[in-house]
Amino acid sequence: MSHPEAPPRPAAKLTLPTLTAMVVGSMVGAGVFSLPSRFAQETGVAGALIAWAVAGTGMLMLAFVFQALAVRRPDLDAGVYAYAKAGFGEYLGFFSAFGYWASACVGNVTYWVLIMSTVGAVAPVLGDGDTVTAVVVSSVGLWGFFLLIRRGVKEAAAINRIVTVAKIVPILFFVVLALFYFEPSVFADNFSGTDEAGTLFDQVRGTMLATVFVFLGVEGASVYSRHAKRREDVGRATVLGFLSVFAIFASVTIVSYGLLPMAEIAELRQPSMAEVLESAVGTWGKVFISVGLIVSVLGAYLAWTLMAAEVLFVAAKDKDMPRFLGQSTAADVPENALLLTTCLSQIVLVVTLFSDDAFTFALDLTSALSLIPFLLAAGFAVKVSGRPERWGAVGRSTRRELVIAVVATLYTAFLLYAAGPKFVLVSFILYAPATFLFVKSRREQGRGLFSPGEAVICAVTVAGAAVGVAALAVGWIEL
Repeated sequence: MSHPEAPPRPAAKLTLPTLTAMVVGSMVGAGVFSLPSRFAQETGVAGALIAWAVAGTGMLMLAFVFQALAVRRPDLDAGVYAYAKAGFGEYLGFFSAFGYWASACVGNVTYWVLIMSTVGAVAPVLGDGDTVTAVVVSSVGLWGFFLLIRRGVKEAAAINRIVTVAKIVPILFFVVLALFYFEPSVFADNFSGTDEAGTLFDQVRGTMLATVFVFLGVEGASVYSRHAKRREDVGRATVLGFLSVFAIFASVTIVSYGLLPMAEIAELRQPSMAEVLESAVGTWGKVFISVGLIVSVLGAYLAWTLMAAEVLFVAAKDKDMPRFLGQSTAADVPENALLLTTCLSQIVLVVTLFSDDAFTFALDLTSALSLIPFLLAAGFAVKVSGRPERWGAVGRSTRRELVIAVVATLYTAFLLYAAGPKFVLVSFILYAPATFLFVKSRREQGRGLFSPGEAVICAVTVAGAAVGVAALAVGWIEL
């Protein structure tokens, strides 16, 4: 959610083709440009094929979950956040909203790192996007976009149309040219991976967070479900959009193994897609991909910032975030939510200075933060499918829906395991202080702070954050 590109907050009712385009635009983001080296660092062709099969199946189940929930609970808007709240209470619903929002903010940082790394190929002072100069330049761009988005959504919509073309064309161009220059002998040598990559299971596990990152956006239509002309179109758009882009993601990864040895792909600087194409056609191929990436990333950053602000805005309107986040300007921009979104992105951007690999760190943290919201949504689907009358479902659920919901839940649980303790603990470090927003919201409503169950969840979150801080301090985990 690649970190995906999200469309601007729409005013008109959205049809099925428009919703499908939104999902495609949400999922096909800048992260796809990093896929060749990201996979080659972990696995060979065999592991990549299995990883895409696992990820594709798991994410397809999640897509079906969002499709079913859009039909069974048409009263719930804002997708991921609303489902978690309905199924598991206000506090976990709050965490889902915050986690999804924080995931978008951290994912936005990968955009700036990738831009600086791309330009760094000709301006060494920017390095791999993780130098002080790169962070300063990125910060200027970050706040410049804040001012642009604050003016209103019309500018965002115009840029979004340019971005969609700018990123799809280079990706398809890459796949076609890679097939033309494809070398079967190189592909065969890369099939089983290297000895250092470990067992096939380890190779597949190592790629899981990368697949989560590129599939972020599968929930894009559900986030804007309140704008849909017909509720059933939300689910259909989710599935159609997913199937449309799955082949693109897998193709970019697999065809790269036919151009360069795995070890060489793994060492390429980002964006590795540009470097892979350069090895086949020369410098012009790298330039073509790089230009398309920069245009794509800038537009995707603009639109996803607005998407993140939408989550805070809707949560505030539902009284699950403080009132100040539910305020909007005359141009229909949630200004305070937008400001908080930009501030968190700025903080994470500074943190990348202390990371050994800024891009990979931000990418994996983005994926890890999104897992709790996805897990809660899938868990709610299990409840709705198992006892539809208990959870206010429209119509009669089927055994097929229950099986899909269970598989989606198991898949997201496996992703948490694949993420490992490092990113789970770092996620806790973000979740724990966020509780102050929940407390402020409760006080504004004159309500008690926590129920007994919520108090336990809060204690676990704070303990996890304390362990995370201690682990960072003594070097048990590194950024």
